[in-house]
Amino acid sequence: MEALLRRWRLPALRGRRPRHGAPGRAKRLLLSQLFQPFNLQAGGEVGCDGRAGELSCRSQKLMLQAGLIHPASPGCYHYLPPTVRAMEKLIRVMDEEMQAVGGQKVNMPSLSSAELWHASGRWNKMGTELFRLEDRHGKGYCLGPTHEEAVTELVAAHSNLSYKQLPLRLYQITRKFRDEPKPRFGLLRSREFYMKDMYTFDTSEEAARQTYKLVCDAYCSLFDRLGLPFVKVQAATGNIGGTMSHEFQLPADVGEDRLVLCPDGHFAANVETLNGEQTSCPMCGEKLIQTRGIEVGHTFYLGTKYSSISNAVFCSPENKPQLAEMGCYGLGVTRILAASIEVLSTEDNIRWPSLITPYQLCFIPPKRGSKEEEEGAALLDRLYNDLAEVLPHLAGDSVLDDRTQLTIGKRLKDANKLGYPYVIVAGKRVCEDPSVFEVWNQNAGEVLFLTKEGVIELLSKAQVP
Repeated sequence: MEALLRRWRLPALRGRRPRHGAPGRAKRLLLSQLFQPFNLQAGGEVGCDGRAGELSCRSQKLMLQAGLIHPASPGCYHYLPPTVRAMEKLIRVMDEEMQAVGGQKVNMPSLSSAELWHASGRWNKMGTELFRLEDRHGKGYCLGPTHEEAVTELVAAHSNLSYKQLPLRLYQITRKFRDEPKPRFGLLRSREFYMKDMYTFDTSEEAARQTYKLVCDAYCSLFDRLGLPFVKVQAATGNIGGTMSHEFQLPADVGEDRLVLCPDGHFAANVETLNGEQTSCPMCGEKLIQTRGIEVGHTFYLGTKYSSISNAVFCSPENKPQLAEMGCYGLGVTRILAASIEVLSTEDNIRWPSLITPYQLCFIPPKRGSKEEEEGAALLDRLYNDLAEVLPHLAGDSVLDDRTQLTIGKRLKDANKLGYPYVIVAGKRVCEDPSVFEVWNQNAGEVLFLTKEGVIELLSKAQVP
């Protein structure tokens, strides 16, 4: 058994080292080597900084118990390796959607000059929400919660921009900072977080509104691909500004936003946008349903609010300078991770959107000392090799639970809590002819008994971005 387990530590290309840059197979991962210090037996409520008895929510409790995050300071967390994997997968999906609508990826500094924020009026308007600091020369900065000023200044610096180069759709995925007065609910309301923010520049209001619809449709596509039950609602423009705004919300009891929805889908709004208490749909007259939601995306039509301040212009067909019409579009990367766990999971078991789960597969070999130990471990190892050959994209998406001192039942229970979509067990039937593996399809809520060929056929449907 130990010799077989050691194979999971080694690259599949044995006897020679792969050429530099050669793809090769992913290194096999043992659960005992994964830096995921979980406490799956934890009971009670765990608060925003990990102390018992404080305000919490399902996703925060599950992420802390599963070793996905670790508190650093109020509102700030270490993201541990499985969470980073999930985040990287989510970013790949976001990149696909943003680049499909012509997005070009940039990366702007987190430090933003106070001068830019004074010019837009937001240095004072944002108040204590801004993290402010000075350099050794006394020059003021803030840690960017958003980058409208910075990106507009960037585009304005290129004064020879032609109408032929528009629309311009620039986006980034970076850390953001907001000095929340009461950070809570783990990654749902934190002081340091990851966000995807896109800024668009168009030649006219009509073109900018077309871009707005295009990006909103891309957001809908993203949430559909993730299998998340979202709703798009009318929203206030707040500190960002502009004349039109929508939020993308995941309905959830723990949500901080109050929403009203038409049961027939004709109308949806954040209540902060309504004048007075609106109880019926303005389109069809049906009684509105009230619910709460977690904001995971926000879009704004800005017009020339920022381009007029920085003089972000382009050269029109008549060879005259003209202000660009702008929009901005945010997606909370880490908030989507936490919100998806919040709405998909049970109180005890994590469920991820299949597309962004940290690891698709968990292999469970026989218990140490069992009669299936040696043959079962060898057959499981052979299954992994065959799977890696036929479905190489899954080779690096697998974990072997090598805690063979524990029963299969105990490891299955833990795998269920950790949310692997597929758990493959070398149980009592593994030594039959042909070998039969016990496969738990967690998201479908079913247990299958499959030969090697059946396992491979099932896993061919697994999604990895």
